[in-house]
Amino acid sequence: MTVVGEKLADQIVSRETLERLQEFEALVRRWTPAINLISKSSVSAIWDRHIVDSAQLFALFPAGVKLWLDIGSGGGFPGLVIAILAKEASPELTVTLVESDARKATFLRHAASTLSLDVDVRTDRIEALPGLKADVVSARALAPLNDLLPYALHHLAPGGVALFPKGARHTEEVAVARLIWRFDLESKLSLSDPNAAILSIRNIEREKQD
Repeated sequence: MTVVGEKLADQIVSRETLERLQEFEALVRRWTPAINLISKSSVSAIWDRHIVDSAQLFALFPAGVKLWLDIGSGGGFPGLVIAILAKEASPELTVTLVESDARKATFLRHAASTLSLDVDVRTDRIEALPGLKADVVSARALAPLNDLLPYALHHLAPGGVALFPKGARHTEEVAVARLIWRFDLESKLSLSDPNAAILSIRNIEREKQD
């Protein structure tokens, strides 16, 4: 565990929450060889590269949030990590995970049951779902920003926020997206990668076409 990972552990006030994260880590390690939840090259750095990277979104948790929608949840990053942190810190939060791959959705349900998490896992394509009016929409390593914004617009409640962790090309993705979309943006430096950022996006509108 790196210094960043140790800081995260220090910030988690509950021993039970930390133990759940560690148990989740073990589950991902156990299932990854069979269904490729994360790249095999990143398994040895799972705590910092995946868990810390996901957990930092919880610090951006807006007040009064009731529904958090995570799309393309894959191995549970960030959705299951958010659910673990929220179990004691924000028990009123409902977390919905959308994953079209049936094998990964099976893992998500198994992990949620094992960790006693009250989450809703949907084995659907995100574009096939009716608008869920979520307070937060998140997605990690799913698609370029330009492709994520239509999903966020469709599923966010009025006043909601989209939280998208992005890599070193995040400024380029924002510039491309602004050719088609209008939105309010706050960018926060990632704790897990000095070249990456978390994009916090509100008030999404499509630019008018001639």
